[in-house]
Amino acid sequence: MIKIIYNIVYAFFAIVIAFIALISCKNNKTEETILTGSTSILVDESVYPIAEDQVAVFESQYDAKIKLVPQSEKESVLSFVSNKAQTIILTRKLNYKENNYFKNKKIKPLETPFAIDGIALIKNNKSKDTIQDISEIIDFLKGKPTKIKGLVFDNANSSTTRALLELAGLKNVPENGVYSFKSNNEVIQYLSQNEGMIGIVGMNWIFQPTEEIKKALENVTVLSVKNNTSNEYVYPSQENLANRKYPLARVLYIINCQGYDGLGIGFASFMAGETGQRIILKSGLAPLREPSRNIRIRNKIENN
Repeated sequence: MIKIIYNIVYAFFAIVIAFIALISCKNNKTEETILTGSTSILVDESVYPIAEDQVAVFESQYDAKIKLVPQSEKESVLSFVSNKAQTIILTRKLNYKENNYFKNKKIKPLETPFAIDGIALIKNNKSKDTIQDISEIIDFLKGKPTKIKGLVFDNANSSTTRALLELAGLKNVPENGVYSFKSNNEVIQYLSQNEGMIGIVGMNWIFQPTEEIKKALENVTVLSVKNNTSNEYVYPSQENLANRKYPLARVLYIINCQGYDGLGIGFASFMAGETGQRIILKSGLAPLREPSRNIRIRNKIENN
């Protein structure tokens, strides 16, 4: 009899403890708002460093957790329309087909521009060339004879590849003389050890290299570029990105299809706002608006 009572009491307390634990978990779960909760964001791998910087500061200021998923442009857009994430960072706006997909689902994508990046053309610094005409790149992609020995892209499905193919009026990557790796890091590593080729990477990786490629960048030269409408070769400096003088400059967008005031919306506002624009300015990319500066005027000099 005592054993039966003991078992009943034990079971009762077990149920009570489980109930308290359940309530506790519910109370501790952070509800998603524009500044709290958790979400995943797809990001074009060619601009991953600046997205990573923005997330680090955002998470330090708010009770939020953002998981960045870096992929090639083509892969990230496919994931986006497959609803694997409701927010994406791209180097372009959604095209007609992509917008139409969301329109059919009664969703209006919110596209927020937040920075200006550029496509960098790089060479091994043993090469004497420090300039490059875009028309020669286009001719090479079309199979015409040029001085170029080969082009090395970060990824066959990347935004950099797509942009250069669009300039050349091509739909597919040529079979001869064009090579691709899996990341911007790999292109920089390869160019640092091999002469004669031109690498095509996101400028963000030049301004904000990872530790593993900082040494490699010492052996790489970023080329100044000229397009068909100008006789001037332009280096992709922050100033030349900001004034769109650099021919291969491009605007970065964070695109949101949450359909409600969630963390994706809050993060987009953060990047386009004062703090986010300061992070971009510090990164070497060009902010879309100049962050304000506070000037303190003193009536007298303070001696330490």
